[in-house]
Order: sequence, then C-alpha cells, then structure tokens
Amino acid sequence: MNHGKKFNHLGRKTGHRRALLSNMASSLILHKRIETTTAKAKALRKYIEPLLTKSKNDTTHSRRVVFSYLLDKYAVTELFREVAPKIADRPGGYTRIIKTGFRLGDNADMCFIELVDYNELMTKDSTSTGAKKKRTRRAGKKATDATTEAPKAEAKKEEAPKAEAKKEEAPKAEAKKEEAPKAEAKKEESPKEEAPKEEPKKDDDKADDKAE
Repeated sequence: MNHGKKFNHLGRKTGHRRALLSNMASSLILHKRIETTTAKAKALRKYIEPLLTKSKNDTTHSRRVVFSYLLDKYAVTELFREVAPKIADRPGGYTRIIKTGFRLGDNADMCFIELVDYNELMTKDSTSTGAKKKRTRRAGKKATDATTEAPKAEAKKEEAPKAEAKKEEAPKAEAKKEEAPKAEAKKEESPKEEAPKEEPKKDDDKADDKAE
C-alpha cells in the first residue's frame, strides 16, 4: 500500500537511491545535460537544486556540505568555479526537463534534464520574448501615433533632397543662359577685327597709282 508516500522511492532502498541521485547530480554538473527517465529527472531536480543554491556562497562549510551529497571532488570544483558564477543572478529554477518520448524496450517516459543557463538556444529565445512589453490602451494609442508620424517624417526627408536637387539645377540653367550671350558677342567681334585689315590694302593701292 502507498499510504503516506511523500516522494518517489524509484523502486530502490534508501542507500541505493542516494547513490543513484548522487551520481546523476555529479554527471549533470560535469556534462550540463543528461538523458534519463522522467521519474528520475523529477527526483534529481529536488535533490540538486538546493545544492546549486548553496554553491552561491563559496565557503569551506558550503563546499563540505555539497561534497557530502555529491561525493565527487571534481564535480564540487566544477560547481563552485564554473556553474555558481553563471547562476548567481537566478533566484531558482536552475534545471529544465525536456520530454523526448518513450523508450523502445519498456516504453518508459524519457527526457533530458539540463542546466538552464547552459542552453544558449533557449536563453536567446527567452531574452528576445522578454524584451517585448505589454501593450495597453494608452500605450497603444501612442504607438499608433508614433507609427503614423514615422512615415511622414521619412517622406519629408525624401522631399528635402529633391528640393536641393532642383536648387542645384537652377544655377546650371542660369549659367547656360550667361554662356549664350558670350557666344553671340564672340560672333559679333569677329567681323570687326577683319574689316580694319582690308582698309590698309586699299590705301596702298591708291598710293601706287599716284606714284605711277
């Protein structure tokens, strides 16, 4: 009978169960992610999360308490040196369980259990969704006003370069008009210069006639 069953015994005696959870906790700290059954993962979560909280206070007493549970000096060193600084800002919920289906042999419910801060894909998604703010009616009106004003401002910015281009074209047209009278003046000057050259020739001819 299961009267007063406070937790899952996992079909093991006390010593076997403690050794199982200790080994699984050490493996999770060293590898950051392990695959197991869902029942064992839920039991492991209750076992390891208090140890992760205790690792935030790096003292000799904390290390000795954690070592009494893990019984693995390499796991304790990894926990206090690498894991503790990464979870320092997290107030709890250090692990995540991801179900993967059922095992072929005995149809057991399988899953991954991992440390939350070491899954980069999930942390990126959470930061992108967390950045979005809730919309309210007042905020919605402001957002709509801002969205309507933005295209108008862009249209004004586009019109400004066009007006500048027109201003630049206007001096060019005036410069062309100024060049046209100069060309006409050159045409008028060319016959005046030729006329005085022909007159001295006529005077010389008359002088020759008189000499004869």
